Amino acid sequence: MKILDFGSLNLDYVYSVQHFVRPGETIPSAGRQIFCGGKGLNQSVALAKAGADVYHAGKIGSGGERLLNCLKEAGVDTRYVLREEDAETGHTVIQVDESGQNCIILFGGTNRQITPEEADGILRNFEAGDILLLQNEISSMAEIMEMAGKIGMRIALNPSPISKELFSYPLELVTWFLLNEIEGGELTGKEQPEEIADELLRRYPQSRVVLTLGRDGVVYRDAAQAARHGIYRVERVDTTAAGDTFTGYFLAGEAAGLPVEESLRRASVASSLAVSRAGAAPSIPCLEEVLSANLEPMDSSKL
Repeated sequence: MKILDFGSLNLDYVYSVQHFVRPGETIPSAGRQIFCGGKGLNQSVALAKAGADVYHAGKIGSGGERLLNCLKEAGVDTRYVLREEDAETGHTVIQVDESGQNCIILFGGTNRQITPEEADGILRNFEAGDILLLQNEISSMAEIMEMAGKIGMRIALNPSPISKELFSYPLELVTWFLLNEIEGGELTGKEQPEEIADELLRRYPQSRVVLTLGRDGVVYRDAAQAARHGIYRVERVDTTAAGDTFTGYFLAGEAAGLPVEESLRRASVASSLAVSRAGAAPSIPCLEEVLSANLEPMDSSKL
């Protein structure tokens, strides 16, 4: 069984500033760092580090080789990453002020230039039973889902960011909804976790819902079972890739046929370890670290 992550690839340009730039103002930056990012890249790295057989599909333009190298170093197969030399790779411009707050400008670039024809050429290399992981940061999403459905691939969707276009996608084809409570609320119009899960299962009874709740852990629901798991006590350094780490590890567990409870446990440990480290992709732990970790569970009722 193969996992195809058809997702975004971004270069993150991070500028350290005293305060966010105001209209008409020019300010100096104390420093600039460039990171590999995009939810697609982060989730592929997490899948690979969790031991999954993962392929990444997407598109890069000028300057994108750094993103390819990041994926390859993590063990991701990049043969389906397309190149558009005359176009700009997706990127963000991020200001981080002295208090640690940030503001972000996202430029989709080549992430938003993927055509249905290009997607079809990639998906033809996969078969029924393989897993397709999607976020909502690339173009041709509806067409990709429809083609994967015809093949018989199982679709895992992390519906981030929520957009009006998302509601027109063929969500009835989704096997796994992997989302946080904010995304779940926007998607269903409900507020409480149990209500969100109930509504998703009412609309899509064949689906499996994985709803992350921050410090309250995670809720899993499908038509036959329910499960919960908490988080672990770690020093919070950087939460950037926590959700992507959870998604990758949970889906790797599902692909390996692990019990849901074990997939939730591994994903929760992995995301907790990621929170304790700086950066996005560099913070994602390998499977050996997750299996050997001895973390103290956090009692959310005492927070």
